[in-house]
Amino acid sequence: MQGLSRRLNILGSCTLALTASALAVCLPVAAAPVIVVLDTELGEIQLSLDADRAPLTTANFLRYLDAGLFVGASFYRAVHEGNQPDAAVRIAVIQGGLGDAREAEALAPIRMEGTAETGLLHLDGTISMARLGPDTARGEFFICVGDQPELDEGGHRNSDGFGFAAFGRVMSGMSVVDAIHRSPVEQQLLTPAIEIHGAHRQAHPE
Repeated sequence: MQGLSRRLNILGSCTLALTASALAVCLPVAAAPVIVVLDTELGEIQLSLDADRAPLTTANFLRYLDAGLFVGASFYRAVHEGNQPDAAVRIAVIQGGLGDAREAEALAPIRMEGTAETGLLHLDGTISMARLGPDTARGEFFICVGDQPELDEGGHRNSDGFGFAAFGRVMSGMSVVDAIHRSPVEQQLLTPAIEIHGAHRQAHPE
């Protein structure tokens, strides 16, 4: 009887071990955030891109980054209280990317991952994709200065109500974002634009 009891205990332990292993295999593993550094004329902006919750939008941004297309691009637009007098809903952002001068280099547009799908909201320091209509975002992006709930799905900045596709946040360098936001503008165009000298992935600390 003692031998049988011992064998049953061993079998029970094996079952538990196998069950734990099966759960480990079956449970999805969240993708680690991708850390990106944009080196601008006014300093570095370090971004954490959420590849887990916004995989398509993150992959799209990284297409431009890895191809070197953001080198020589710029932040060219700053939107704040004083330069959107005709807007019923006002926001505060800086916008960057290839701009009109390099539009021919832009890659194909992507499907929009809205905030209702990803759960990523437009809070202070959020990076998101600029667009015209849904599913039209290419290589232009913006960073929120302060919380911008009207840019979430259901918000009223765009009449279609779909909002924008947030995909990460500023980890460090909000002082640089603020400095860009305060730079001289003509209407909403930065004069001059703030050039992006370098753009690269940064390894995760061990």
